[in-house]
Amino acid sequence: MTSAIVFDAPGGPDVLQWRPIDVPAPGAREVVIAVAAAGVNNADLLQRRGRYPLPPGASHVLGLECAGTVIAVGADVGEWSVGDQVCALLDGGGYAEQVVVAADQLLPIPAGLSLVEAAAVPEVACTVYSNLAMVAGLGAGDAVLVHGAGGGIGTFAVQWARAIGAYVITTAGSDEKVSHGKALGAQTAINYRTEDFVAATLEATDGRGVDAVLDVVGADYLDRNITCLAPDGHLVVIGGAMGPAPLDLGALMVRRASVTATMLRGRPAEQKAAIVAGVRRDVWPLFEAGAIRVVVDTEVPLRDAARGHELLESGRAVGKVVLTNND
Repeated sequence: MTSAIVFDAPGGPDVLQWRPIDVPAPGAREVVIAVAAAGVNNADLLQRRGRYPLPPGASHVLGLECAGTVIAVGADVGEWSVGDQVCALLDGGGYAEQVVVAADQLLPIPAGLSLVEAAAVPEVACTVYSNLAMVAGLGAGDAVLVHGAGGGIGTFAVQWARAIGAYVITTAGSDEKVSHGKALGAQTAINYRTEDFVAATLEATDGRGVDAVLDVVGADYLDRNITCLAPDGHLVVIGGAMGPAPLDLGALMVRRASVTATMLRGRPAEQKAAIVAGVRRDVWPLFEAGAIRVVVDTEVPLRDAARGHELLESGRAVGKVVLTNND
């Protein structure tokens, strides 16, 4: 047997329990990782609350990213070997001593990163890259608005966008997090509690607006995000309130703009493989050159995952909370 964090019914962090589970076995084109560390993401909190429907075949164990050592290799896997240290984008199962993952969703540890740091990267890197690079086509000289400078997504997105030569505007809910956004490379950082982020965004871009918006707020920001878009701009919604919201088609048409709402976990395997390959090709060199650093707020023992959830839910964390398996 091996062990994992599980829960029997949705609820608060206290429902999380450390219990034995069956030892996973790799299928064809799969490997088993002995988990050294796992990142905590907002999707984990939603799943624990019963508000995140699992894609077909996904593990009921929480955890969408991890780092560790390959301990078993299934059939038709030639690119990875037992003993390789890796990080991985998971369909679930990261809050465990061992996890099975598709070989196409593994990444080498970027040079200079620890296993704990690497565990905080796959989900955010794949989310940001797939949406800003692959969907919105953000490039050098473009302007981008990144909401949530203090979150795991925001701390990565600000650095990545700046590293590729974009003009970066970000928002946060406190002056402290605004300062963090600027320290990570944002040219303009806005406290949305005390400033109108639409007016500030338009002022920072001389009235033109931004080429892309990466939004984690959802329905409540829809109209304001569209107002921030430049001609041919692209709004990508990746989280937040997903309820009905009126969409001003006229505002989109005059800008020739577009809106996309995406989720990473439920994408087909071939799409995830393409995203992971793009991250390895285009993002990993930025880590290794020092253009992006991993922002880990707190390390928490895996068995105490409830404390990690409490910290992320509190809004106090800047960057990622990581669960570590040191047993």
